[in-house]
Amino acid sequence: MTLEELKAQHPWTGRGTVVFMSDFGTADGAVSAMHGVADEVDHHLRLEDLTHEIPQFNIWEASYRLIQAMTYWAPGTVFVCVVDPGVGSDRESVAVLTASGHIVVTPDNGTLTHVERQVGILERRKISEAENRLKNSQRSYTFHGRDVYAFTGARLASGTISFDEVGPRLDRMPVMLPVQDSVIKDGAIWGSVDILDTRYGSLWTNIPDTMLNDYGVGYGDSVRVTIMKDGRTVYGYTLPVCRNFTEVEKGEALVYINSLLNVGVAVSQGSFADSYRIGTGLGWVIRLEKI
Repeated sequence: MTLEELKAQHPWTGRGTVVFMSDFGTADGAVSAMHGVADEVDHHLRLEDLTHEIPQFNIWEASYRLIQAMTYWAPGTVFVCVVDPGVGSDRESVAVLTASGHIVVTPDNGTLTHVERQVGILERRKISEAENRLKNSQRSYTFHGRDVYAFTGARLASGTISFDEVGPRLDRMPVMLPVQDSVIKDGAIWGSVDILDTRYGSLWTNIPDTMLNDYGVGYGDSVRVTIMKDGRTVYGYTLPVCRNFTEVEKGEALVYINSLLNVGVAVSQGSFADSYRIGTGLGWVIRLEKI
């Protein structure tokens, strides 16, 4: 679908759904305040939360969690994503229309990296705060999630404004975080350790199951797993490739395919990340070599 066709449909007008994500946590009233602003714009809006447990200031994880969930929501859903260590600075506030028909309202600080790479962005607009800002909030510089993003996202979701009314169009690319692509080279698969399955401590990589198949490894085989941080090896063992966690004993490690159809590394009924002190994101590299 072209940009013109997508915008002509205005799928977000009348859909009325806003999904919030932040690093605010829920111990205080910050998230509730954003919901309140959106409700004041239109009390018929459906307000949902993706997560508010992004580690503080972790733009990489915000970018990943956004793409992890976004495409499972219907086109027209508006996402308000606020992980904003540069709040109040000269970083731009934007709304983007994705090729999947979603709108994301966010600071332009890297949050859109995975959306741009995996879905594509058709148009970006800089939020004009003179029109799209909560009334009487101009003296506040440190809560744009409430004053700008929740307000603008709700106005878009309710049809109060069209996408074109957000502000001036931006022609340059969004700010992009560095991403290492997965690749087969030097007789092994190389990829990145992108994120944790947070609850269970399993590692999720950017290596698709199709690449593992192309490399000639399947269920029942074993691979040498090497994990590095900024070039330093922090883990290196041979692990079985399993369909599920019961194929090894409790406490044993394995390689599996996660719900996004990418390679994961886990400990059966345990946390791989805690057991071996493995982190995720920028600088974390994984190498798989068949035995």
